Amino acid sequence: MKIAIIIQARMGSERLPGKVMKEVLNKPLLEYHLERLNHCRLGDDIVIATTKNKADDVIAEYCLNKGIKIFRGSEDDVLERYYLAASEIQADIIVRATADCPVIDPLIVDQEIEFYLRNQDKYDYVSTLLVPSYPRGITAEVFPFWALEKSYKEAKTPSQHEHVTPYIYQNPHLFRLGNMRHAVDLSHHRWTVDQEEDFLLISKIITALYPLNPYFTMDDILELLREHPDWILINAHVQQKNI
Repeated sequence: MKIAIIIQARMGSERLPGKVMKEVLNKPLLEYHLERLNHCRLGDDIVIATTKNKADDVIAEYCLNKGIKIFRGSEDDVLERYYLAASEIQADIIVRATADCPVIDPLIVDQEIEFYLRNQDKYDYVSTLLVPSYPRGITAEVFPFWALEKSYKEAKTPSQHEHVTPYIYQNPHLFRLGNMRHAVDLSHHRWTVDQEEDFLLISKIITALYPLNPYFTMDDILELLREHPDWILINAHVQQKNI
């Protein structure tokens, strides 16, 4: 089975335009995200799924220069973009990630993939989102191509097309849902980039940890925040955008 990590990325953002190409230590956030996912043991392929908009030419050019596979599709219908990208590379299992998560943890992503592979007889979809217990921004979603195809053909609402997986987890009578939980609830931590305050926190984390170890883990970040508890307050007020 071919396991494909498909990453959605675009320059357009209501709250922080161009966020995926904003730089820390002279490197765009997208590069950190890719470096870390390339460190996953279980991904067979990595593809950036961006839009056909001219604004996203900068992402396409970056991927071309770095030798990274890219698929360009609809801006608003991200479900279609994922479906066509997965079809093009003939993926059997899709690992969905978003480029605004530059400190995604490859160890945890591998754990999610392993959890899915061990439990294919029980689950059609695996994530950490159904009952959150991990910090936001370090995990992914895992599901088979047939579930993506079914979603693409049957999803009706705009939100189901904009966010890729809602049709799956909103229909537990059609899909068997699995949730990977952490022993301790860490869901109050926010390590994704949606607003300027998010970027400030992520900049501090990367600047402190990346020079020592490019593949720093969730535990490394937690230890850093224990040393700097005031950093947690930087983006504590930021609310995740509702679907």
